Amino acid sequence: MIIEIKVPVLPESVADAAIATWHVSVGQAVSRDDNLVDIETDKVVLEVPAPDDGVIIEIREDEGATVLGEHVIALLEVGAVAAPATDAAPVAASDSSAPASDESSDALSPSVRRLLSEHNLSADKIKGTGVGGRLTKEDVEAFIKTAAKPAPAAAPAPVVDLGARSQKRVPMSRLRKTIANRLLQATNETAMLTTFNEINMKPIMDLRKQYKDAFEKRHDTRLGFMSFYVKAVTEALKRFPEVNASIDGTDIIYHNFFDVSIAVSTPRGLVTPILRDTDQMSMADIEKKIRELAIKGRDGKLTVDEMVGGNFTITNGGVFGSLLSTPIINLPQSAILGMHKIQDRPMAVDGKVEILPMMYLALSYDHRIVDGKESVGFLVTIKELLEDPTRLLLDV
Repeated sequence: MIIEIKVPVLPESVADAAIATWHVSVGQAVSRDDNLVDIETDKVVLEVPAPDDGVIIEIREDEGATVLGEHVIALLEVGAVAAPATDAAPVAASDSSAPASDESSDALSPSVRRLLSEHNLSADKIKGTGVGGRLTKEDVEAFIKTAAKPAPAAAPAPVVDLGARSQKRVPMSRLRKTIANRLLQATNETAMLTTFNEINMKPIMDLRKQYKDAFEKRHDTRLGFMSFYVKAVTEALKRFPEVNASIDGTDIIYHNFFDVSIAVSTPRGLVTPILRDTDQMSMADIEKKIRELAIKGRDGKLTVDEMVGGNFTITNGGVFGSLLSTPIINLPQSAILGMHKIQDRPMAVDGKVEILPMMYLALSYDHRIVDGKESVGFLVTIKELLEDPTRLLLDV
């Protein structure tokens, strides 16, 4: 029996997809649930598993091809056995013209990235045998097994000219193209303005220090800063509905729910998965969900549903050391809040100089819908709530 391997059904927000990496070749035997191919959309990477045991008898779309939902990309013969290799067949891996693995390391599948991360390996050291010299999961597993055996004495390494100049041209990934286009769109189509403020983080830091052990013991998750940020943003969105709204043509859409996007850095680029109904989430719920989304983003497991929507975005460049920035709006939202590095600075308090842990806040907003009064009021509200976190609990 022959089964058609199809592109998964794509949601309405995703027009098409691209074949990223084939992990099998024609004539190769596969087992049920083996990952056959990675398909990249504008938002996530989809893995297509084998529906049954069998042999791949045809691959209809090459890597890089654009495909639509439910498009047939390969054929699988169920129950078939792969033909044994003959002595006359050349070994592809020994062909000196095969691409080096460093050329294929720019499009690693999530399963390959996980293996490399777990064993602290570099893709540059492993030769890829997949389509176009791509690195496959089997290549990494074989390398791990080989590395576990005692290696023979190696020949002296060739002398490398460290002063040599080189460059490499690689195509943008589909996600990187989408990020680039959306950033340009936000810059060109909105009246974007950024306003700044600063907050004293000592009250929150003292609160975390006092309760972090009890919080982790009770909720089985650590108490971070993001739950405070999300709670403060949610309360500010309630007080300033214009910031929680969006523009659609000549209409303004006011949202009566609170879905907050969290910017997460992944190997493929920056993504913004969503915390839905944050007004109904506890701080423990927020911390657990953020951790879950961050792990999914790192492993390439985010779903389209976790990426679509959102009324407001929080981005925390402080984790990378950023002291101040002007974040770009995540369309079609109307505003984005940038958090930054917490740094000790001398501050005037009651006529005296004190060293306090301070952090800059940056709110970029679309001036077409949000006026200066609302934007400054929104930012001041967040400042007041974070400098006195008890207000988050008392709703004052």
